[in-house]
Amino acid sequence: MLIQASCLLNFTSETPVPTTFMLRAKSGVAQFIVKEEMHTSPYQTMTEFTDTYGNLCQRIVLPMGDFQIRSTVVADCADLIDVNYSAPWTPVELLPDFMLHYLLPSRYCESDKLASLAMEITKDLAPGYAQVEAIRQWIQTNIIYQYGTTNSSTSAFDILATKTGVCRDFAHLGIALCRALDIPARMVTGYLYELKPMDLHAWFEAYLDGRWYCFDATQTEPKGNRITIAYGRDAADVAFASHFGPVTLTAMAVTVEQPPPGTITL
Repeated sequence: MLIQASCLLNFTSETPVPTTFMLRAKSGVAQFIVKEEMHTSPYQTMTEFTDTYGNLCQRIVLPMGDFQIRSTVVADCADLIDVNYSAPWTPVELLPDFMLHYLLPSRYCESDKLASLAMEITKDLAPGYAQVEAIRQWIQTNIIYQYGTTNSSTSAFDILATKTGVCRDFAHLGIALCRALDIPARMVTGYLYELKPMDLHAWFEAYLDGRWYCFDATQTEPKGNRITIAYGRDAADVAFASHFGPVTLTAMAVTVEQPPPGTITL
């Protein structure tokens, strides 16, 4: 299905501030980018590079005063995510070298503290997809989705105390519990069609039987129609904006919709 998504961000700063954005999607598994645009106001020169995880990153110096950036993308997305309960766990010694860092604790995913909980959630299950799905269901059942209960410093271990969080917290907890079972896991950010409330979204993926599988603990069913923007170990790797100086976000608007027939021209 064709999905059109946009993200509008307004900032203000008292001095010029170097900034990196991560707002552009590229074609890949389950998505083909049909059209995409990025505009700034006032216009500022921007450069782009690809980071360690293959994400497109935009470098810019925000001018003093008000600044606006808008990113729009049209993508042909898979309607469903792949589900495979028979996908087995891959022994660590058989993992590709580049996959090993997805097994380690990271800033927001303290997997070294969660081994007991991970084993309790997945007891009597065969190693692999069934374990990760049990983790996803446990988070959905036991953690309440609620805005304003966490912040940019909240980690996977933190939300176990409050049992509340938002999509990035759900993803961090899923990642940490997977890694505690020696299952590589990574964070994904992007757009989800018909997400309520609408916002930029985060979920996680687990590496099983030689490929990545998508898991989203905020949703009750395996929904597709996702546009991926970035992958990383946790939120520290996939922030939509990283400022190297004081900047205030004054407004943000995200839309994800199905474009009316005939409105997409190349």
